[in-house]
Amino acid sequence: MSNTDIEASEVARRIAEDDAEDLFVLDVRNEDDYEEWQIPGSTNVPIYDELLQYDYSGLEDNLDDLPEDEEIAVVCVAGVTSARAADFLREHGFDAKSIPDGMNAWGRVHREYDVDSADGITQIVRPGTGCVSYLAHDGDKAVVVDPTQYIDQYLNVADDNDLDIIGVADTHAHADHVSGARRLAGELDVPYYLHSEDAGELDDVTEIKDGDTIAVGDRALDVLHTPGHTPGSVSFRFDDALLSGDTLFLRSVGRPDLEDGSEEAVREASSRLFDSLTTLTDLSDETFVLPGHFSDEQVRPLATALGDLQAETTNELLSYVEDGDEETFVETIVESLAEEPANYNEIKQINWGKEQPSGDVETLELGPNNCAAN
Repeated sequence: MSNTDIEASEVARRIAEDDAEDLFVLDVRNEDDYEEWQIPGSTNVPIYDELLQYDYSGLEDNLDDLPEDEEIAVVCVAGVTSARAADFLREHGFDAKSIPDGMNAWGRVHREYDVDSADGITQIVRPGTGCVSYLAHDGDKAVVVDPTQYIDQYLNVADDNDLDIIGVADTHAHADHVSGARRLAGELDVPYYLHSEDAGELDDVTEIKDGDTIAVGDRALDVLHTPGHTPGSVSFRFDDALLSGDTLFLRSVGRPDLEDGSEEAVREASSRLFDSLTTLTDLSDETFVLPGHFSDEQVRPLATALGDLQAETTNELLSYVEDGDEETFVETIVESLAEEPANYNEIKQINWGKEQPSGDVETLELGPNNCAAN
């Protein structure tokens, strides 16, 4: 790496480890792009179009607003314009570096965490997209749950921890990111587990249903069918840990409109989701909820005891479930659905096996996490 560059992974590490006190992240993209998706804590100076034309007047006008005693990490879309901006800033005495490949690189960053509250769980967080995946392990055996398309991340974690991956599972057919589960399972020649209602046209699936178990060493992942977000959504219990996929998040629940967006279908799926959440809230208060996504939560690893989650007021939809108020639950979801994840229809077709990936698959899933119901 050039000494005029700073990797996206290093920026993510410093943010995650509270080591960013002397780091100023400058985003030079246009305001609309920045508002849609950005690095947490970054500052936007929207001069992207100017820099494409080698016009530095906008950046020069903002020099007084930039810190002289901090390292400046400049980011754009793909790293070309940010490199020009960083060069200009260094010429004016700033300690400026460019993030190579820009926000594209930010979307590829993965960070690994051991979950102390849940023995045998390694959590892998993708901060740029809000995706969370897991290795559930016992002894030297592991099952990967909800891997991204960057399968080397999981192979490396397994190698670093002397784990033998004996299975790969998806909690559901994802709409926000391309799953790496089939490719990882195929490369290792191990089963790929998925509920039949989410299998689409896939023929290389080991189908799972409610009540099934997936062996992990001397322990097991217990399968709970928790439909609503998708018809085949499942959650996995691993002793006191609950890998809740996109059924239950820490601040919301999974949106039920990505299969069929008609109001009738959304209402029906919302009712199924209400029933699934009722099942989950009946679990022990000491159960640790490990979600498949996050929004702006800063705590790492992402894990909250179910009892604490129920006692907090940050998950409005879950409170309706606890009160048995299905009508308000459904109405709130119908009225508050946000914009769908980027390219979600194409991503679903790929994950169902109905389309083969083509072109730049990496860019399909870049953007904000929009899998929550509100």
